[in-house]
Amino acid sequence: MNHQEFLEMQKLACQVRIWTVEGVFHAKSGHPGGSLSAADMMTYLYFKEMNVNPDNPQDPDRDRFVLSKGHCCPALYAVLALKGYFPTDEIKSLRHIGAMLQGHPDMKRTPGVDMSSGSLGQGISAACGMALAAKYDQKDYRVYTMLGDGECEEGQVWEAAMFASHMKLDNLCVIVDFNGLQIDGHVNEVAGLEPLDKKFEGFGFEVLHMDGNNFEEIEAAFEKAKTIKGKPTAIIARTVKGKGVSYMENQVGWHGKAPNAEQYETAIKELTAQLKALEG
Repeated sequence: MNHQEFLEMQKLACQVRIWTVEGVFHAKSGHPGGSLSAADMMTYLYFKEMNVNPDNPQDPDRDRFVLSKGHCCPALYAVLALKGYFPTDEIKSLRHIGAMLQGHPDMKRTPGVDMSSGSLGQGISAACGMALAAKYDQKDYRVYTMLGDGECEEGQVWEAAMFASHMKLDNLCVIVDFNGLQIDGHVNEVAGLEPLDKKFEGFGFEVLHMDGNNFEEIEAAFEKAKTIKGKPTAIIARTVKGKGVSYMENQVGWHGKAPNAEQYETAIKELTAQLKALEG
């Protein structure tokens, strides 16, 4: 991407963050921290990387995305709305009874959601199945799945990793949103993951690193991932939990709670100012 394209991507991600905060506020519950850390990567996936079309969400040849850390769906919903999968007004009904947008992704309820998720560790397994199906069907679509760093403490993640390597799923790209915090505190204090890259390498993955809040590094990593043949790719993305909202950044308390009215106004004011600055 050139400078102008990077700038447009930053604007889109800023709008995604605004709608993420809006959704969680109106729900009076949810998970803003990990949604905000992942916003840039999800924006890039849907607006640059993946072959998807909101006018044909069930296209059998489309790329797939599985949000394995399903509790961070506020950002996914914001991206899908921005892409045109459903009206943006749906954002305010997040987590309401009977609404399209529930607290975890529901593939039967929400256009653009490729897999229901939320039980940590299961999303990557579903993504492996999708990638294997593409191989069997001789399709060239790619499958992307995003895990949380705390989620990588789940044993099922490593069962799936072993399977992906054994089946040589080079059409699978695993993204780990490594913001360093999980519901119980710092990841390295709950159950340290390091060296995470060596673990994935030991399971037969090609491992890439990137700053998951920097679009130049995001683009470079995804472009490199597409060149890897014969084995799956894991991208370890260092991010800032709560990115974009000053009082949420790197604060574990914002893993799973909604802002009150005053906090909401502060967050929207900050994000709107960032958007205006990008617009010049």
